[in-house]
Amino acid sequence: MKEHIRNFCIIAHVDHGKSTLADRLLQLTNTVPDRQMMDQILDSMDLEREKGVTIKASAVRMNYTAKDGRDYELNLIDTPGHVDFSYEVSRALAACEGAILIVDATQGIEAQTLANLYMALESDLVIIPVINKIDLPSADPDKTAKEISDLLGVDPDEIPRISAKEGWNVDQVLELIVKMIPPPQGDDSKPTQALIFDSEYDSYKGVIAYVRVREGIISPNMTLRMMATKADLKPVEIGIFSPAMKPVQQLTAGEVGYIATGLKTVKECRVGDTITSALEPAAEMLPGYKKAKPMVFAGIYPVEGEDYDDLRNALEKLQLNDASLDFQPETSQALNFGFRCGFLGLFHMEIVQERLEREYDLDIVVTAPSVEYQVELLNGTVITIDSPVQLPDESTIKEIREPWMKLEIFSPVEFYGTIMDLARKRRGIFVSEEYPAPDRVQMNFEIPLAELIVNFFDELKSRTRGYASMDYQMYEYRPGNLVKVEVLVGGEPVDALATIVHKEDAYHKGQLLVTKLKSLIPRQMFDVAIQASASGRIISRANVKALRKDVLAKCYGGDITRKRKLLEKQKRGKKRMKMVGNVEIPQEAFMAILQLDEE
Repeated sequence: MKEHIRNFCIIAHVDHGKSTLADRLLQLTNTVPDRQMMDQILDSMDLEREKGVTIKASAVRMNYTAKDGRDYELNLIDTPGHVDFSYEVSRALAACEGAILIVDATQGIEAQTLANLYMALESDLVIIPVINKIDLPSADPDKTAKEISDLLGVDPDEIPRISAKEGWNVDQVLELIVKMIPPPQGDDSKPTQALIFDSEYDSYKGVIAYVRVREGIISPNMTLRMMATKADLKPVEIGIFSPAMKPVQQLTAGEVGYIATGLKTVKECRVGDTITSALEPAAEMLPGYKKAKPMVFAGIYPVEGEDYDDLRNALEKLQLNDASLDFQPETSQALNFGFRCGFLGLFHMEIVQERLEREYDLDIVVTAPSVEYQVELLNGTVITIDSPVQLPDESTIKEIREPWMKLEIFSPVEFYGTIMDLARKRRGIFVSEEYPAPDRVQMNFEIPLAELIVNFFDELKSRTRGYASMDYQMYEYRPGNLVKVEVLVGGEPVDALATIVHKEDAYHKGQLLVTKLKSLIPRQMFDVAIQASASGRIISRANVKALRKDVLAKCYGGDITRKRKLLEKQKRGKKRMKMVGNVEIPQEAFMAILQLDEE
């Protein structure tokens, strides 16, 4: 009975209590027995539990008997809250008819609350606002209710005030879901259309697609087709989440479940794709599909060369579960063999790095993150590069375009000045400001992505004592006055230390690199020149002095010419040595340089 199905998701800013509310709903509907209950039951990864952030979306079906005596089937889709995973959130929203918007009573509305709310409104979802954490001493539910009321135009007294942790008033939320969210539309007799809102890899069943059936039915004996990747498959099993996977005979229009496809990589079964029947395909795909595009690039190298194969295997296994991770082999003179990897954002990069170190026990070096630039050459061709090493010769370049982002910062008004200062330092352009509440300001900037990825967020948090929050999305590519800063050691360029920076910052950055390297490169038997160059000229230089033997030790007294003769002889020897000598840069020097920006 479609009238008794409710599909909804929970949206909120990071750490406002999404997963905790999901736990309470599962308990109240007896979906999970008390003895199996644990905190954040839908967050299955250790990393998710530690950081308190949902990284993968998950789904669960609950059966609930409402106060009107009817039984309802509630499908909850738990979404990630972090800005890096906003595409996954948009697909999860497309699979629902309604959304619960949680706002923390101690923090009020924040940047991602708004970003996810606007996404939900664009998907035409029914929004049920909820104020959480009223059990905390610093909670101010009345003020938060007024903020929500100003934003959504609802009566502040009608917003449920709950404590998901203590379980206060959570039953009100269940009643509102049944009452306010409409049942799904869809016709079982039409050609099958099902939206994939997430996928994961299982070593026995292959790729498991999390689907919301829009039209038609899916049964185990059908041959299914992925409309974007054109892959055909016979499902290994279909079923529902309760919250463990439970096989069923069929999924009908309006239902949420999973299809074990037997496919070998997540690439063939992308989030946002439409599944249809191979025999009677649907006329068109469901809207909104796009390929997840990496924004931040970094090189990942094994510390020990013999771990190269292990690193490749680990990345391949991670890619089975995470289709948005891109990688290809690359070599560097300094760090030998490794991979150039593309990530959705900095948080995604941090997660991948931690998973490689933890789950696969690898020691890795990650180079400084860079972004994708568009380079227009004088002959009119445009190439995209994601590493400074790929930048062509300067004489052939007409212009370099860099990605700019739209940045929204939400903060208490008292930090207005320090946020302005930070944005200005990072080449940000102020666009507009709004005051959603008397003591809160939303500031809108345009800012280059390259400036955003080097611990902008950390600095924002420390300047505002943790109160500010931010959200960003891709805006456009703009021509910029950019140059490549290269580091030469003993006249040889070191590719792993090259960066692309704004012309005004080139001198400062070059000096920093040179000063740091001077203290890290051990002294050799000959002078070593460390230079930074930009636009074809040297902008900074330092010398690492040679180690010298005291050749005058046996020369007591005597003529100055005798001393000079010995010193000249030593000088010639050093010069000859310099011609054949090469400088090994120790691994620690690289590690320290890559942490340069963090100081």
